[in-house]
Amino acid sequence: MDISLTLTPLVSLIAGILILVVPRLLTYIVAGYLIFVGVIGVFNLNI
Repeated sequence: MDISLTLTPLVSLIAGILILVVPRLLTYIVAGYLIFVGVIGVFNLNI
């Protein structure tokens, strides 16, 4: 069985779980996610 995951949905899932567990981290998680997705988009990384 070959399981292939891309990194962006995995990061989204982890961020969502952390927001549910610790709502005070919302701003940091959103900022980190946006920076992560932005860097991938700017440098056209195929992750």
